Amino acid sequence: MAKEMPASVTSVFSEPDDFQAALRADGVLSLLVTGPGRFRARLTQVTLQDLYLSAGDEQLSRIVFVAVPADIILVALPIGDRPAPIWGGMAMQAGEVLTFGPGELIHARTGGPCRWCAIRSPSKYLARYGRALNGAELVLQPTARWRPPRTALRQLRHLHHAAVRRVEARSDVLADLEAAHGLEQQLIHALVECLANGSAIEVPPSTIEHRDIAARFEALLKDQPVPGLRIAEIRKRLDVSAPTLRIACEEQLGMGPLAYIRCRSQQTSRVIARMKSVCKF
Repeated sequence: MAKEMPASVTSVFSEPDDFQAALRADGVLSLLVTGPGRFRARLTQVTLQDLYLSAGDEQLSRIVFVAVPADIILVALPIGDRPAPIWGGMAMQAGEVLTFGPGELIHARTGGPCRWCAIRSPSKYLARYGRALNGAELVLQPTARWRPPRTALRQLRHLHHAAVRRVEARSDVLADLEAAHGLEQQLIHALVECLANGSAIEVPPSTIEHRDIAARFEALLKDQPVPGLRIAEIRKRLDVSAPTLRIACEEQLGMGPLAYIRCRSQQTSRVIARMKSVCKF
């Protein structure tokens, strides 16, 4: 009798805090809703033996701050006809793949309704399969942008989509160890082919610098009460000029530093008001 695989699930969310909590394993540390309207999101998570797949469908613009877990490679894939999130200031084009290494700190923002999919893989697992399939260990930069062979990317997207659809349809196919193992082997083979045989697209040094500034800005806001911070103090602590801070924030967050501080303050106020409302009952 086949053993069951770890739980795979599709969930629907009406509160950003619950959505953020569901994405914690992917390294999401915070989620800031930046657009008006009712929050709605759908998330499908597929757990295989060594690979973890996720697919999201969101209705409102938002910014998430991600710390890639230790020993994990995070892979972002293009999907569907809706815009994909902008990861670390990089707008992913059709036919491209983004990878982020262990410990990388990234903001991922959207400007409205979006769909996205991602893969998490242990870095050692990916390196081992790269060596087995190509005769050389797969070495990835901390942040990399790729244009894989079309056939390999098409296969990877097809397999990811198939796994997600099986979970959404509540199929018991992935509960069978043999079927799940076969799917995982196909997925890792397609992923390694995408990365080992893809063309690396250079990430501008300025983008990497701006991503670092935005990450340090995020850490500063976490440690310091938002109302007590002024731009002059932020610039001093981050050791950056006003134009550099503004450009970094606009590229990485989609807004200037003051607007970001206001959004965070407004979301905090909404959370406090909701908690007070719940406590009355």
